[in-house]
Amino acid sequence: MIPLLRSALLTLLFVASLDAAAARDASAGGERKGATPGDFDFYVLALSWSPGFCALRDADDRPKEQCAPGKRLGFVVHGLWPQFEEGYPTQCGITTRGPSRAALEIAAAIYPEEHLAAHQWRRHGSCSGKAPTEYFADVKTARDKIVLPARLGPGSATVAMAPRDLERAFIEANPGLRLESLSVSCRKETLQEVRICMTKDLRGFRACPEVDRRGCRAPSISIPGVAGN
Repeated sequence: MIPLLRSALLTLLFVASLDAAAARDASAGGERKGATPGDFDFYVLALSWSPGFCALRDADDRPKEQCAPGKRLGFVVHGLWPQFEEGYPTQCGITTRGPSRAALEIAAAIYPEEHLAAHQWRRHGSCSGKAPTEYFADVKTARDKIVLPARLGPGSATVAMAPRDLERAFIEANPGLRLESLSVSCRKETLQEVRICMTKDLRGFRACPEVDRRGCRAPSISIPGVAGN
């Protein structure tokens, strides 16, 4: 019996060591729920390309306001996300209460949908260490710092482009922005969004190797035009 008990004990210890290793891996990268509010390294401003985002969603799963026929939105704010050098915090010290009406009025000038703003606050804004009104004001500050490439403005037609060329278009429009500070996200070789890494005080851009590594690797992507949106 003793050898059997010893074997069972070793098995349990081995399984426990695997669980501990998995927990360490999860904390080293990826999502970390319930982190300390305000404890993060930098921000990612995610700008969603509405024509691509809406085209990739099922008809009954498209946000009604953002994807309404004739809306013709281009880049819109998806979110401002606190990040670690590896991984990112979510749902930090969150309660069941959502943003106040005053906070959502600030968000209305930034996000394409109110429910998106509320969701972004609960999932990401709660990790900023700031009140909803302050967080949404920071989202506006971050968005106002970015100049969008002219070729992707109102009335733009569908084009094919290498992700790196799209990044360069943003760099040309924004002095100080570098390739290591932004990333293109795609699905089914269609542009979804552009993610720009900014310092914690939102005063400038900064390198973000992990965000860059997770970027689109397709040699060319379709960028659906605003005109056909």
